[in-house]
Amino acid sequence: MLTQFHNRRFFIIVAADMVIFVISIIGAYLIRFDFVIYFHYRQQIFQLLPLLIPGKVALFFFYGMYRGMWRYTTINDLGRLAQASLLTGAIYLIATPLVFGLQGVPLSIFLIDAILSFTMSSGLRVGIRIFYMARAGKTWWPFSTSKAAHSRVKEKSFLVVGAGAAGEKMHLEILENRRFNHRVVGFLDDDRSKWGRSLHRTKVFGGIELLPEVVEREGVDEVLIAIPTATGEQMRRITELCKGCDIHYRTLPEIGAIIDGMVSIKNLRDVRYEDLLRRPPVELDNAEISKYLQGKKVMVTGAGGSIGSELCRQIIRFHPAELLMIDASEPNLFNIQMQLQHELNFESYQCILGRVQNRLLMDDVFNSHRPQVVFHASAYKHVPMLEKNPWEAIYNNVLGTQVMMDMALKFGAERFVLVSTDKAVRPTNVMGASKRLAELILQSRQGNGTCFMAVRFGNVVGSSGSVVPLFQRQLEHGGPITVTHPKVTRFFMTIHEAAQLILQAGGLGEGGEIFILKMGTPVNIAKMAEELVRLSGKEPGKDVNIIFTGLREGEKLFEELIAQDEDIVGTKHDKILVLRSNGWNGKNNRSEFTGWLNEAIGELSRIADSHDSQAIRNKLREIIPEYLPQRDVKSVLEPTNSKRVPAPPSEPAPDRNKDISPDSAPLLKITPDL
Repeated sequence: MLTQFHNRRFFIIVAADMVIFVISIIGAYLIRFDFVIYFHYRQQIFQLLPLLIPGKVALFFFYGMYRGMWRYTTINDLGRLAQASLLTGAIYLIATPLVFGLQGVPLSIFLIDAILSFTMSSGLRVGIRIFYMARAGKTWWPFSTSKAAHSRVKEKSFLVVGAGAAGEKMHLEILENRRFNHRVVGFLDDDRSKWGRSLHRTKVFGGIELLPEVVEREGVDEVLIAIPTATGEQMRRITELCKGCDIHYRTLPEIGAIIDGMVSIKNLRDVRYEDLLRRPPVELDNAEISKYLQGKKVMVTGAGGSIGSELCRQIIRFHPAELLMIDASEPNLFNIQMQLQHELNFESYQCILGRVQNRLLMDDVFNSHRPQVVFHASAYKHVPMLEKNPWEAIYNNVLGTQVMMDMALKFGAERFVLVSTDKAVRPTNVMGASKRLAELILQSRQGNGTCFMAVRFGNVVGSSGSVVPLFQRQLEHGGPITVTHPKVTRFFMTIHEAAQLILQAGGLGEGGEIFILKMGTPVNIAKMAEELVRLSGKEPGKDVNIIFTGLREGEKLFEELIAQDEDIVGTKHDKILVLRSNGWNGKNNRSEFTGWLNEAIGELSRIADSHDSQAIRNKLREIIPEYLPQRDVKSVLEPTNSKRVPAPPSEPAPDRNKDISPDSAPLLKITPDL
């Protein structure tokens, strides 16, 4: 703050305000006495000025009115200016007779003075802003004669879809930033109350259906989609209209990806597939999340992965005392470390490079740092890879989870959140079975001082191993795009949405729960591939072929979030459900269940050391009766030069496919197609 005293402009600004304060008090007397000030009141003015001016300058300084640059004055600045002016008037209204001993000063003088001070001070600041905008040629100011105002013949014209707060901020940035040789020709918005009105003197033409007409009439170069809360259906509608006009379009990220309400033209990017999956933004109970994260030592395993790294970015918003990041991948851990330090300016972190199943290392880490909240996101999750290397699923997904839970209990962690998957429901593959076993370990540990809970959800768009990055890489090479089966559907959510709901669920748990995130409607993978091709500006089957390769080992046609013997109930968060406990897996009590489970896992670990794939599957089937391996699924191969030839039906296990049909799960309806 003291550095301001070395700035010459600071003294100019203070001097300008002092002149305004003198004029405002004189003006207050003139208005109060009908522009005739008698000698007695002229003496009062001279007595008040030495008292008012220093006090007003000090209060304006306290309110930060001399820190900002006047050329960038905002509504917030004017709001603080109004507070400072009114507070000054109130203080002097009380202090003048009681502290300074001046009697007979009309009380209305201080109110009029406050209004005049605010009016003239804000007028000066706004005037300076208009002056600089005029110099840049970015305003309607009629006396602007700068070259910039007359040299915009090559400017790029934008049509903004969305006349809300995001659209207004983008338009204002284009107006004020001299680096952008752009202009906004108008807005489109489905809100009828905005039609025919203006934002910064730019018209709202009407609804979004007018896009083709406005693009042609106004010679629009690019469409900007400024609706960060748009649903997937709305985004599809807008992008289809843009494609019909053969015009380039960009969008803002979903609102969950825009931290602290920052909306800027720099946030604009090309529309991606996750934009078409948008759901209403997640409403977080920040107070509840802060209650268990703020000032706490928080540990995230798998911190360099897709979910783990996003959890780290979200967690630091709640000001933890320390963030402990564990990952077995050196590059991934380094990347999240650099992002936290250099982009997000967070330095209260520790990086631990190692594997969660290393009991000695984890014991040292927990003993040294004593984490109070643990998010266990470390897991192997690639289904075909783990089918071929099932022992690694046991080491990482099962034994690693067991070690982390044991450490949480031993060192008194308050909360432990396991990131699980929909593949744990009636699993048909080793990956799903290993995650279901991790859930059983969690349920066996409850009631021992640490609040254990799991969060189960489906595929995350953009995560490593997700089908979307694979399709995008195939598109970059000109195709073809490979899909396993024309009827395969999957649940999807964005990384931001998944991380936010994991944090929210962490505050809801009381011990032993498995939370289910509402995933919306499952997406047909073949249709997803077609939409991705269209988003790239090409036509499926014409420019890029889509071929079917057959279900891979262990894959289902449909994924589920709950099993037939599980029951779900709502929570106070509308996007989070919780499973009712279904007992102790046939055992009489928790103690018997825990002893049996620990013994079974010990034997499973010994089998994993022998690398006997079939024995591992057999033992998993013994522990998890609902696990039914589908290792004999025959791939349905298509000719590589086909243009999306429908794959013949594949029914290697008719009874099992019937069991996993979308309508079989209670309380959760699933539609196979979009």
